[in-house]
Amino acid sequence: MADKLDQFRSALASAARAIARDPDVDVAFASDTLTAAGKLAKVASPGPSFDQRLVAEARGGADSVALRVRHSDPAMFAARAPAEGEARAVFDALETARVEALGSRRFAGIRDNLVQLTEARVRGDAITRARSAEEVPLATAVALLARQRMTGAEPPEAARTGLALVSPWIEEKAAAELDALALTIDDQAAFATLSRRLLEDLDLATPEDTAEQEPDEGGDEDQGEDEGPDEADDVDADGGAQGGEMEMRAEERPDDGGEDDSTDSEAEMDDGDASQGDDGAEQARANPNRRNWPEVPETDYRPFTTRFDEVVPASELCDEEELGRLRAYLDQQMASLGGVVTRLANRLQRRLMAQQARSWDFDQEEGLLDSARIARVIVSPGHSLSYKVERDTEFKDTVVSLLIDNSGSMRGRPISIAATCADILARTLERCGVATEILGFTTRAWKGGQSREAWLSEGRPPHPGRLNDLRHILYKRADEPYRHSRRSLGLMMREGLLKENIDGEALLWAHGRLLARPEERRILIVISDGAPVDDSTASANSGAYLERHLRQVIGWIESRSSVELAAIGIGHDVTRYYRRAVTIMDAEQLGGALIEQLAALFDAR
Repeated sequence: MADKLDQFRSALASAARAIARDPDVDVAFASDTLTAAGKLAKVASPGPSFDQRLVAEARGGADSVALRVRHSDPAMFAARAPAEGEARAVFDALETARVEALGSRRFAGIRDNLVQLTEARVRGDAITRARSAEEVPLATAVALLARQRMTGAEPPEAARTGLALVSPWIEEKAAAELDALALTIDDQAAFATLSRRLLEDLDLATPEDTAEQEPDEGGDEDQGEDEGPDEADDVDADGGAQGGEMEMRAEERPDDGGEDDSTDSEAEMDDGDASQGDDGAEQARANPNRRNWPEVPETDYRPFTTRFDEVVPASELCDEEELGRLRAYLDQQMASLGGVVTRLANRLQRRLMAQQARSWDFDQEEGLLDSARIARVIVSPGHSLSYKVERDTEFKDTVVSLLIDNSGSMRGRPISIAATCADILARTLERCGVATEILGFTTRAWKGGQSREAWLSEGRPPHPGRLNDLRHILYKRADEPYRHSRRSLGLMMREGLLKENIDGEALLWAHGRLLARPEERRILIVISDGAPVDDSTASANSGAYLERHLRQVIGWIESRSSVELAAIGIGHDVTRYYRRAVTIMDAEQLGGALIEQLAALFDAR
C-alpha cells in the first residue's frame, strides 16, 4: 500500500511540475491539508482506500500550488501586499482565487479538483460556524465572492449561511471592484491594483497605504511575458487522473444586469440617449477616483452563454514559426506603408515631448545658478537675481488603449494599415513614456459557433441574446515593452482570424481593463469599419440588437466614465455613434487620422 501511495504522490508531483513549468515543485502528504510552503504542496493522504473525495482534494491542493507558481510573481505580490493582518489575508485570498480561476477556465480536470479543494477549505473554516457578521472571516467571504465572479462557481453549501451575513455589506462597499476583477484576471499588476482598492472600500486600507505600495512606473517590465492563461500544456492537468484540456474561457464574465444597486445617488443614465449624460460626465470626471459606480450600463442586452468566450494572448493563436512568418509579412507591408505613418508619429512625438519639456523661471533670488548670468556674477557677486528655478510641468501619467476591429470586412488593406499604425504608435508612445495597450476583437466562429449549438440543443428559447463565441485578443499589454509584443502584432495578418464583430462587449472589455490601470489619464481609441455584425445574433433577436447595445455602451462611457473615448471609422460613418470620431474613406488615411486624434486628445489635456 505504501508503494501505491508513493506512486500517487509521485504522479501528483509530476503533474504539478508540468502545470507550473517548474521542476522544483513538489508534493508531500501532511495532516494540515490546506497549507502550502512556496513550491511545496501539502495535501491530505487519500488513505489505503483511496477515497475519491480525498483523491480529488489532494489533486486540487497540488493544482493550486502549481497554478500559484506558474501565474503569480512572488516579488510583485510582496511589493503590493499589505504588511499584515486581515488586509493581508484578504489580499492573499484574492490572489489565490485569481490563479485558481485561470486554471479552472482552462482545464476541466483542474476545475473539478479545485471545487473539491474549496469544499475542503470551507469545512474547516469559521464561516460554517458563524452566527453573526463579526464571526465571518472576511478573507474567506471575499474570496468566495470573487471566485463566483471569475468562474461562475457557486459558493459551497456549507458556507452560504455565513456568507449571507456579510455579502450584502461587501456588495454595497465593493461591488464595482469585485465585478472588475474578472476583467484583469490575466494581469497580476492590474489585479493587485484592484485588490488594493477593494481593501480601501472595505476600510481595511487607506488610499495612503495603497499609494505607498504602488511600484515605480515601469518597474515590472517583464510582466507581459508572465502570461495570463499560458499556451496549451501537453500534460494531464488535473493532477494525474482526468485530463481534458478545455478552451480558455472569457477573461471577462459579462453580468446579466448585475450592477451595484447601492451605487451613490448619481442620476441614472438613460440607455438609449447619451445626450442626457453631460452632467453625469462632469460629475464622474470631476472625481475619477470614485469607484463604486456600475461596471456595466443598465441594458436588456445579454449573452446566451459565456462558456465558450475567450480572451487570449495573440501568441497562443498560432505557433512560433507561423507567428514569425506573419510578422515578416507585416514588415513587408510596413515597408510601403510605414514611411508616412512614421513621419506623422515623429510629429506626434515632438508635440508630446514639447508638453513634457523643461521650462525655467529666471532672475530668481535662489535656485540653480544661471550659466547665462556668469559674467554678472563675476562682476557683481552680490547681485541677487542670478538664479533659475525649474517650473513644474503638468503632463498627466497616461495610458492609451487601441481597440482594433478584427472582423472579416477589415480583411486586406484596412487590417494591414491598422496593424502598421498600432505597431508604430506603440513604439512612438513608449518613447514618450505613455503606456500603450493593443487589443483586438472578433468571434471564434462564423454564424454562431458553440453558443448557437447550445441554444439549438435547448429548443431555441426566444430572445436568446448574443449567440456567438467571443474572441478578444491581447496583442500588447500596457505594461509590456514593445519588443516583447512585436511578433504578436503579426497575427492580424493571419488568414481565417477575422470573422464577425460584436462591438459593445469588446468596448466594455477594453474599458474595464483601462479602469484597472493606475494611470491618471486613460484614453481608448476604437478602430472599426462599421456597425457590429453577427448573423447568428441578428437572426434570433431584433435586427438592431447589437447596434442598440453599442449605442448604450458608448453613451454610458462618454457620460459616466473618466476614460476618454475616440473612434476612427474606415469606410463607414462612426460619427453617428461616437461624439469624438472621424470617418475616413480610404484606409491609407488611417495613419494621419489616428495621429491627429491622439494629438487632439493630448492637446486638450
